[in-house]
Amino acid sequence: MTFNRRKFIKLGGLTGAGLVGTSLVSPYAAEGLSPEQPDNGSALKTHKQKFNMCGYAAPKIETVRIGFIGLGRGMAHVSATSLLEGVDIKGLCDLMPDKISRAKKKTEASGFTPDIYTGNAEAWKKMCERDDIDLIYISTPWDMHASMAVYAMTHGKHVAIEVPAAQTIEECWQLVETSERTRKHCMMVENTCYDFFELLTLNMARQGFFGEIVHGEGAYIHSLMDLVLNKNVWDMWRLKAFIGPSGNLYPTHGLGPICQVMDINRGDKMDFLVSSSGRDFQMNERVKELAAKDEVYKKYVDKPFNGNMNTSTIRTSKGRTILLQYDITSPNVYSRIHKINGTRAAALKYPEPARISIGHGWVSPEEFKQLEEKYTPPIVKKMGALSKEIGGHGGMDFLMNWRLIDCLRNGLPLDQDCYDAASWSSIVPLSKKSVAKGSSPVEIPDFTGGSWKTNRPVDISLEKGGSTKVIRQG
Repeated sequence: MTFNRRKFIKLGGLTGAGLVGTSLVSPYAAEGLSPEQPDNGSALKTHKQKFNMCGYAAPKIETVRIGFIGLGRGMAHVSATSLLEGVDIKGLCDLMPDKISRAKKKTEASGFTPDIYTGNAEAWKKMCERDDIDLIYISTPWDMHASMAVYAMTHGKHVAIEVPAAQTIEECWQLVETSERTRKHCMMVENTCYDFFELLTLNMARQGFFGEIVHGEGAYIHSLMDLVLNKNVWDMWRLKAFIGPSGNLYPTHGLGPICQVMDINRGDKMDFLVSSSGRDFQMNERVKELAAKDEVYKKYVDKPFNGNMNTSTIRTSKGRTILLQYDITSPNVYSRIHKINGTRAAALKYPEPARISIGHGWVSPEEFKQLEEKYTPPIVKKMGALSKEIGGHGGMDFLMNWRLIDCLRNGLPLDQDCYDAASWSSIVPLSKKSVAKGSSPVEIPDFTGGSWKTNRPVDISLEKGGSTKVIRQG
């Protein structure tokens, strides 16, 4: 049972760039298949949900005891949580002595006395095995995220994982199944869901301002070639991650806020995607230049690097469409796009400034301010100014960490669960698969086991919770 690409082009209006038009109702229909059947003969898993983690409120934790694995990006989470009441930082783990030293100074200055785990690649396991830790933050190279999270949940810990949460579909299923079995939260800490315009548009969508949502766009377009090629990054993992099948390696920054606006996994779900990648125009040439001066880079010459631009399109069960783009090598201005299209209005953030439209043109700055005042959600009204003052990607890092700790302390469901972590991260391997198959459609698994039909949307009302105080300044 296979999809013929020529037949798919006729059925769906697939363009040469890999874009799917609205005429693509479903490639399955013309083949006599249902959307639940596997694509290209692959064995898509049928998940029987053991316990629904969407909307699950774990028991309250008065003082959230935390361990951190990875203190590069993880240092942002250390800094944010160290400012909050009801937190005890119990452990710090990293293989790099300088990162351990910096985090230790930060935490001790805030009155914590964490134990240090370092010296070997398995040290993190000892921290996960402790009985006096409730939450493990994981901020390591991408290919370590899922295995560490599974181990931590298996040992009774909630987990907060940096993005993306997994690299393979198997890992996505492991996160879901372990979270359901242990009833431990598995939250991918997607900070863009807590950026202020994204929260504004989410609340506007909740209040019906856009009408029915029909389309969304997100991206990660960011000139990061120097970071990828930095030989001082541990084990040069960023460069290694850029080698192999081409696809969208970092989809969740753009996708997460769009999924929340569309209630993905909570009333709608992503059905399938089509992905197309251009070739590598820059990375290998740059590697050759570096290799001529530095032996370290010679083994990376002529490797199959990810292409410059990947474009992926997704169709949901309700017939909505999502466009995602990824390019970190071209000299582009930073953009996550964040475009929302509804039947009544639209919004667009990038390029700056953020804008709202209710017709052919953008509303005036005065009208925008009025809409902002009307639709700013309670979480931003309460914590937005302080979050911006404390900082971290403009304040969204702090707001996200405050919200996570506040939910755990008040026994509230988290804004992101294991199904979000799995489905948003699944775009990494699925986009690679689609590109490898000549931009053929690839089905996106239903990680909720069907519960998406009845799951409730993310609650951003702040009617419950919001009690956690900031007791230190950064």
